[in-house]
Amino acid sequence: MLSFPLGARPRALTAAAFVLVGSASVQVSAALASTAFGSLGTLAVSGYRMTAAALVLLLLTRPALRGRDRRAWAGIALYGVAMAAMNVLFYAALDRIPLGVAVTLEFCGPLAVAAVASAGRSRLLPFVALAGVVLVVGAPTGGLDPVGVGLGLGAAAAFGGYTVLAGRVSSGSGGLGDLALSVAVGALLLSPSQVAQAPALEGGHLAPLVLSGLIGVALAFSLDFQAARLAGTRVVGTLFAVDPAMAALVGAVALGDRLPVASLGGIALVVLAGAGAVWSAGRRDRAPAAARDPLG
Repeated sequence: MLSFPLGARPRALTAAAFVLVGSASVQVSAALASTAFGSLGTLAVSGYRMTAAALVLLLLTRPALRGRDRRAWAGIALYGVAMAAMNVLFYAALDRIPLGVAVTLEFCGPLAVAAVASAGRSRLLPFVALAGVVLVVGAPTGGLDPVGVGLGLGAAAAFGGYTVLAGRVSSGSGGLGDLALSVAVGALLLSPSQVAQAPALEGGHLAPLVLSGLIGVALAFSLDFQAARLAGTRVVGTLFAVDPAMAALVGAVALGDRLPVASLGGIALVVLAGAGAVWSAGRRDRAPAAARDPLG
């Protein structure tokens, strides 16, 4: 486990840097994995990525299987379930509703966690971030499939659980070894789709899938894990809203996408909310992560 003998605000700033790098990693990873979506399917691709990440994290951390109580194992298992559910429910929602709607619904999860964990004026920051996400991804047009909306809300619940459990598991003594075990749980839950698509797996898929798993799962989840340990669910839940803003910026820089004024305004709101979360972290004593857990 890394040690950061820092004050509350420096810890929050470090956590913000981790979330930003993790978000960029997710965008790069998605681009790498997208080449295999058509032939393998989104669930199998997610499973292969998590398997690659789990193997690498387990080799690097070599977590001991003894010395944990039932509560610790329950947190590890639920963390893995949340990881897998985030992928399954989000991609299932995408089959029925537009991307922008699915993204907005999913990010309601961590933002709701941040709102519950906040107090006073800080409670407004997650709503500012949510408004920014809506502006970035765009407002829905036309009718929405209620099943798709339900799946999107399920993804939000999973993402919210991921946010809470990142803070809970990271506060334990197992460090990144606990994260490795959680990723392994998620990979096992997605193993049926991996087995089903194994005949379609080709040599050309291996490098993109492994690299995508290392960047978008092993690295990104490790950074989320450390960010939650440093700053807690209140700050990190708000900072997670940077993901759609980062995706829009990557599209503008790498693909030449033109960002409308509304998207630029949304990015500004997300940045404002993140800065507010970091600033407010220095105005209150930081309790241990477990005490900040809104579900604990």
